[in-house]
Amino acid sequence: MDLSITRADHGDHTVVHLGGEIDVYTAPFVREKLDEQIHAGRADLIVDLSEVTFLDSTGLGVLVGRLKFARTRGGSLRLVGTSERVLRVFAITGLDKVFDIHPDLESALATPDGGEAPMPPASSAHR
Repeated sequence: MDLSITRADHGDHTVVHLGGEIDVYTAPFVREKLDEQIHAGRADLIVDLSEVTFLDSTGLGVLVGRLKFARTRGGSLRLVGTSERVLRVFAITGLDKVFDIHPDLESALATPDGGEAPMPPASSAHR
């Protein structure tokens, strides 16, 4: 499995750093790890995709689902990413309008809560 996951707390936010490939094989593990954070009461998440080299539709589905889950718990989910390859996937699918995507961790941490994009229609996010 070409995936790394680490976690660090920054005040009220939990930063989950992902690295490697997020695809049909690794996405369930990402879902599990993000769900663990939300279930533990750490629903204000920042997912750092800076070290992600590949992201497919399964990975996107996991991120959309965790965004919805975090919001049902009164939290948020922001993304950090600079890879053109990964950001292009968000742009092509229109999810760059759904997620609050930042170029670096500092800007994601500095954004006030509530500054997020609206949720996608339910039909596109049932993972």
